[in-house]
Parts: sequence; C-alpha cells; structure tokens
Amino acid sequence: MNRFQVVLAAALAAPVFAASGFAQTLPPVPDSQVINITPTPGTFTEPGVAVNPDNPKQVVVVLQYTAKAAYTEDGGQTWHLDRTGVAPLNYRMSGDVSVAFDNKGHAIMDCIAFDKLGSFNYWGHGATRNGIFQRRSLDGGKTWETQLRTVSAFPTKPGVPFEDKPYIVADDSPQSPHAGNLYVGWTRWTLTDSRMLFSRSTDDGVTWSKPIEISQTRGLPRDDNGALEGFDGVVGPKGTLYGVWSADDEIVLAESHDGGKTFTPSRNIIRTAPTMFAVDGMDRANGFPQIADDPKNGELYVTWSDYRNGEVDIFLSRSTDHGATWSAPVKVNNDPKHDGADHFFQWLAVDPVTGAVNVVFYDRRGNPHKQIVVLARSTDHGATFKNYAWTNTPFSGKDVFMGDYLGLAAYGGKVYGAWPFHPQGAKGTILQIGEANFNK
Repeated sequence: MNRFQVVLAAALAAPVFAASGFAQTLPPVPDSQVINITPTPGTFTEPGVAVNPDNPKQVVVVLQYTAKAAYTEDGGQTWHLDRTGVAPLNYRMSGDVSVAFDNKGHAIMDCIAFDKLGSFNYWGHGATRNGIFQRRSLDGGKTWETQLRTVSAFPTKPGVPFEDKPYIVADDSPQSPHAGNLYVGWTRWTLTDSRMLFSRSTDDGVTWSKPIEISQTRGLPRDDNGALEGFDGVVGPKGTLYGVWSADDEIVLAESHDGGKTFTPSRNIIRTAPTMFAVDGMDRANGFPQIADDPKNGELYVTWSDYRNGEVDIFLSRSTDHGATWSAPVKVNNDPKHDGADHFFQWLAVDPVTGAVNVVFYDRRGNPHKQIVVLARSTDHGATFKNYAWTNTPFSGKDVFMGDYLGLAAYGGKVYGAWPFHPQGAKGTILQIGEANFNK
C-alpha cells in the first residue's frame, strides 16, 4: 500500500494573519493547525471527516478524485495519506466519498464509481456503468479491506440511471434498538427526473438492502434548481433516522423509526431561496443542507446557505421536538446583513460531548472574488455564533473545480475540518486539513 505521511511542523501550529486584511477582523481558530494533505495540486475536493468516538484520536478524512483516504492516530499531529487502497480499481473514476465510524469502531466509506459522466448536468442521459460502493477499515483508517461491497450498481446495461452523491450514516447510539445499522441515501438521475433513494445494512456493511425511494415527489432531471439533491442524515439517541435534502427552494425531511426499513412520508420543513446559485469565479455553488443532533438532549440542527439577503449567507434552524417544528433561521456568519459578501459550502458538526454547534464555510466578507475558510461555533444551542478565521490567505476558485461542499467533525472540544485550497497560479487544488482545540 502506497502511503504519503505528513508530519506537522511547529511553524504550522497557528496561522499568521498578516496576509489577509479580512482575516485580521476575525479571531484565529484556537490552537490551530492546518496542513496540506495532498502533496501537489490536482482534482482534490469534496472531503468527508469522521472521528472514532471509541478512540477520538483516530480521525479519517476522505476525498476525491479518485477516492482517497487519510488518517491520524494521534489527534491530528501526524497524518497519513492512502493513495491506492480506497478507490474501486475497475472503474475509471470515483468520488463523492463519505465516511462514518460504526459502533464497533470500524471506519466505513462509500463512494460513487463510473467510467464516464452522462450529458453535462443531465447525468442520467448517456450514463455508462456506474454505482455506489462501500469499503471498510477495521483499524481506524490505516488499511482498507480489499473486498469492495456494492450498495447499488448498474454494471452493464446501456442507458442506465446515474447514482450520485451518496452519504453514509452510522447508528452508534447505545440506546438505539438498531445500533450497528448503516444507512446510505443518494440521488438517482434518470432521463425524466431525480429521486432520493436509500439503502441500509444490518450486518456491518457486508450486505445492503434493495434500494427504496424515500422522496414523495420527484425533481427535475437536471443538476440544478428543481432537482432533489444533497442527502444528509443523522441518527437520534433513540435510533430514529432523520434524512434531509434540497428540493429547489425547500429542505425536505424524512424519518425512519424502524432502523431504515420504512420511512414517514417526506415533507418540506424549511423554506429557502433556490439551492443553486452563482458565486463569482466558482464553477458552481449550492446550499445543500446538513442535519446533526445533540445526543444528550435530542435537539436537531439543520444548516444551509441561500441568497435571501442579496448575498449568500449561512443559516441554521433548530428543532426541540424531534423534527416536528423548526425555529426561525439564524444567520451563522456574523458580518452585517446586505454587505454583499458571499458565504458558501457550509458543513455542520455538533460535538456529542460538549453540545457545541460548529459550522465551517468559505467566507468572502473582505474580498468579493476570493475566500478564506471560517469556522463558526455556538455554545448556546445555535442562538448565536462566534466566527473564527481558520485560514489567512484568500484564494480564488476560478478555472478549477472546487467541488460542492467542505467537511467537518467534532468531538470533545476538538474540531477537524477539510477543504480544497487553490494556490495562486496552480492548475488544480490541494486538500487542506485543519484542527482546532477549544479545550485550551
């Protein structure tokens, strides 16, 4: 197995803020370390991050293209990049990688794999063989099983649907009657529509159920406003599975109370502006939602981004009654409303130990064409947020693909983020990993 090891230098222990005027307006992330996990620029985007609750010093980061994984065993002091052990090798491309730790301490990743995309934005038109695949690591991300397991695939048929953006969720709650279950939700593109599908595993990812459709209504077949996209999920402390996704200008919620066997009818819970929008210099941008919970009290949180204020802002809504009702949106980025600054590609993580609500995103409050990475944190159940600068060098997304989202995980006062960074003049991106420690 070919690995690339990164050892953090002392110089990387805290960011230097002289490079950016608008980074100076924000406090730095406390006890921060930021590293480049990919050695040279490439197509490194759309990361996922997971912390092992049984051993919080084990953290796994996954990324594309093709699917790759990195891990740390010492809480982020050193990172190791696995270049070969994750991707499905019998497909030309793989990506849309997500990762979770199950209740046995196993890291479970899933991804899509395909030979060629369909027509631009109409991924179900002219799609070749493709599918969703899963691989396990039984040692915290150091090695990955050679056996590739299939969640859903169309290996040979012509004119097949295209499976897109799967997201994996693990039930690791000790109080759950379904503890140990694994869940995956994703978008299926066809010639005529988009729909939200779902599969579960009750045997630690060895086998997966026949996919079921969990969306009550279907969306447009184009990867744009009007489609069903961006599945994310979380398992509550009693085992209820909550899944959300975007449907044009609505966030949709579906629930399962029987371990993913059946779902309540999906329903609109939060009205938003359209989920796809233009950001200067970016190939594309969206406000796909995320959902997370506080396992101590069962409170649910949803984040998204939209342009209701004229610029793109990050918002959060909270439910204290298991998703029945949702609070009015709270603006997560704390710059003034209507200042013209865009904030996008948010990701949400609630610390299961402290209850702190963390959101990472790209921030342009000081430059309309370039962004830094900002971490927002709330210690009052999402009522207010303090914003921190996680990076200090503004960069542009022009002429490169920056993906659709960033990655974030939190545990015990430590927060781990991952994001693409575009060095000036480079023809690709590098994947950066940041660590923050709120215990000091």
